[in-house]
Amino acid sequence: MNFIEIIDFLGIIAFAISGALAAFSKKLDPFGIVIIAFVTAAGGGTLRDVLIGVQPISWMRNMNLIYTILACVVITFIFRAQLAKLRKTLFLFDAIGIGLYTVVGLEMGLAAGLHPLICIIIGCITACFGGVLRDILINEIPVIFRKNIYATACIIGGMVYFILLKFNLPNNIVFTASAVTVILTRVLAVVFKIKLPSPYSKNEIINK
Repeated sequence: MNFIEIIDFLGIIAFAISGALAAFSKKLDPFGIVIIAFVTAAGGGTLRDVLIGVQPISWMRNMNLIYTILACVVITFIFRAQLAKLRKTLFLFDAIGIGLYTVVGLEMGLAAGLHPLICIIIGCITACFGGVLRDILINEIPVIFRKNIYATACIIGGMVYFILLKFNLPNNIVFTASAVTVILTRVLAVVFKIKLPSPYSKNEIINK
């Protein structure tokens, strides 16, 4: 495995666990848990592949992805009691997932010969839309559509990615620094309660 494949693999693990934890929190049946874990881990990548014309879709060519998701569901089931005690577990796995998947999306956008701005959009889609589908399926408002710093973290990570490329640094350093930037931006925004400006007045929010 090359470095980007390792990042992709780690992203799959992070998002599969994130999806499984969300499904467990909603008391879904085993089939529902597997579906939510799969959608969370593969949803963003599927949409990315459709947009850039990758055929067949990545997960259809890689059974290891499916096996990894199933293994993550089993592991999450076994240790769900311990994981449930960690209030920030779902958030942390989600933050790690978007950081890793942003880099994968950026790299695949570049490989497809796309403009850097489009690559950043592809990175955001890869990172965020699995979580969007997860939240919709478990009847939650997707995080990306709230005031939280979520897609914004992916955009910042994408900018760091292209800035570092200008310095001709080794790819491993560029990938790692970009992913860490996304993760830290997301974590620090939550810790320090940094949010995007609201387009609504206080009266509108109260009346709602």
